[in-house]
Amino acid sequence: MEIYPAIDLRGGSVVRLEQGDFDRETTYGKDPLGVAEGYFEAGASWIHVVDLDAARTGVPAHLDVISDIATRVGVSVQAGGGVRSREAAVRLLDTGAERIVIGTAAVEQPDLVAELCDEYPGRVAVGLDARGRDVATRGWETGSGSDLLMLAEQFSQLDIGAFVVTEIGRDGTLSGPDLEQLASVLEVTDKPVIASGGVGTLEHIAALRELAADGRALAGVVVGKALYSGRFTLSEALAVANPAS
Repeated sequence: MEIYPAIDLRGGSVVRLEQGDFDRETTYGKDPLGVAEGYFEAGASWIHVVDLDAARTGVPAHLDVISDIATRVGVSVQAGGGVRSREAAVRLLDTGAERIVIGTAAVEQPDLVAELCDEYPGRVAVGLDARGRDVATRGWETGSGSDLLMLAEQFSQLDIGAFVVTEIGRDGTLSGPDLEQLASVLEVTDKPVIASGGVGTLEHIAALRELAADGRALAGVVVGKALYSGRFTLSEALAVANPAS
């Protein structure tokens, strides 16, 4: 199981939100490239980068930072935030990101996702950010009324790279992932599923590693606040996620 250490960007700083609330933000420094280099040195193969300003407004604010991480650090980058047009998607891919995550536009413009998957097969991930089964959009500030599992089934027909599934109510809380929610997604898709939200202990990572539905396991997990708050190190997380490696 892959560990995706998260770098969330807002105003040039590395931050974390709690439950997607921009009023509950913690800043962890102003050197995102240095953070990325530290993750690479600890063994990361991927880094999950989110432009929170773009997620809220739809206007890219950190393309230069994402490009620096993608081109100067020896990791693959999965990047998202505010990808609501073909132009925005291409600009993000042009930073050197291996995979982009589309959330709001996946709900509001599914044809855009289909177009991008045809043009960039395997390089588009669909971000399914939900409260229960209600998928939220626009920086998690708006409920869409769209159903998590119906969207997963719908987008499984495309050549997507992965689903990134976040339980908003758990995100940033360190209280543990929603295993039931994740299992339900595994049951309706044959695409890779990456968990996000709530990881606070190594035991949580072990539980995600062991999670299976219909013989399928998770492809990865995004870890953010637990690393920044010192709950465990990335090296420890990688060892638990891949005990035989």
